[in-house]
Formats: sequence, C-alpha cells, structure tokens
Amino acid sequence: MAGTEAAKVPRTVYERELRRLQTELAKLQGWVRAEGARLVVIFEGRDAAGKGGTIKRVTEYLNPRVARTVALPKPTERERTQWYFQRYVEQLPAGGEIVLFDRSWYNRAGVEHVMGFCTKEEHQLFLRQCPIFERMLVEDGILLRKYWFSVSDDVQEARFRRRLEDPTKRWKLSPMDLESISRWEAYSRAKDEMMVHTDIAEAPWYVVESDDKRRARLNMIAHLLSTVPYHEVPPTVLDLPARPPSTGYERTPRDLQTYVPDHAATL
Repeated sequence: MAGTEAAKVPRTVYERELRRLQTELAKLQGWVRAEGARLVVIFEGRDAAGKGGTIKRVTEYLNPRVARTVALPKPTERERTQWYFQRYVEQLPAGGEIVLFDRSWYNRAGVEHVMGFCTKEEHQLFLRQCPIFERMLVEDGILLRKYWFSVSDDVQEARFRRRLEDPTKRWKLSPMDLESISRWEAYSRAKDEMMVHTDIAEAPWYVVESDDKRRARLNMIAHLLSTVPYHEVPPTVLDLPARPPSTGYERTPRDLQTYVPDHAATL
C-alpha cells in the first residue's frame, strides 16, 4: 500500500525550519526546568518508520541531564514476573525532566502480541489497563504525548534494503525486523486494535506520516511544541571573566606525552 503522496521537503527548507524548531525545543527545555514540569513523549510505529532519526533531531541540542531517551531491552527473567508497567514507571521523569520513549509499554500491543511473546490473556489485560494507567499519569500532572509513525510497506522495504547494504546501518536490522515484512497485516490489525482501546481523550494518539523523513521530523516537532504551553524563560546572565595574569606556569614538554597520530594530515 502506498503512503500519502506529497512532494519531498527540499533540504534547504528542511534545515532552516529544523534549526528554528530546535531553538524552540531549547526554550521548551528551559520552561520544563523552570516550572518543574514532567514531559513524556512516546515514539511508536513500524520498524524503519523514522522514530530514531526524529528522536535524534529532538534531542540534538538539549541537555542530556534534562532530556533523556529510554529504549529498554527485552525484560529480564525477574522483570517478567513484575507488573507489566513496573519497569516503565521507573523511567518516568521527575520534575524538570523530559523522557522520550523509543518504543514503550506499547510493545505488548505490537511486537509481543504479534510474535507470541505474551499470552492472549496478557494482551487483553494490557488493553484494559493501559488507558487506566495513562489517565493516572495525566491526572498526576505528567504531560503525555503519543506519536505513531506511519510508513508504507514499499518505503519500509526500501529502507531495510539500504540498511542491509550500508555497513554503518546494518546493526539496525535484526531477524525480527525482517519478520515484520511477512507479518505486515498482523501488525496492522494489532495497531488498529491498540488504537481502539488506547486513543483516549486524556492521551490521544497522533499519527505522523513518515514516508518523507524530513517532513515527518518537522511535522512531529512542530506539533509537540504546539501542544505544550511553554514560554521562553530568560537565561541566567553570564559574563566571561578576564583571564588572570600568568603566575609562571609552564606547560609540560610535548615529548613527555603521547598524542594520537595526525590521521587528518594523511587525507
């Protein structure tokens, strides 16, 4: 099935607008810190839908002590015996923090359900509990935003092929990623069922068309900014001090230290 057709965003337009949006994200970060707000942003979607690239653009100029990305591995044996949401609760932000989930508790509605990693009973329990859980988060004051990145099957396959051919991106592919091609319709049905149960007024889903990565990044970031009532917080005024006069310090001779070879000189 083909995605929504739209002209690709020119690189010059993309880079200019991305820079403007990233400047606004820095203001949002300042507001979150000043107000003690707690912001959670969930990134979900099919493999190769563009979630990771968008997260990188969101966090590129943010303070990692304020904004952190959470991408949990598969649960340990101990975690398997916990309440399903428990290990995600541990990752939620404190006041003045932003947490971006690169996949989240919705693993149970998607890959775990489709691949048979959870029982039907566990899947149904998740669909019942998830809206309650998210209403509790919102009621407690957490700003919760959920984005589903939608990619067409032909674009996903093309991205998979590029990853196979690019040694710097091959790590992004796993046998389970490739399995998603043959289970495309199963994932579609799982996503539809998930949306029916968890697209709630307190924490709605926002769909990001992501066949064009540039467009997807700009649209997602602009939307996120539009949903948070932030304002610019004046930064602390800093003055660069004058360098004090020398007190006679002499640098250690260079031949007493080991320097990395000048690889750049060989280029």
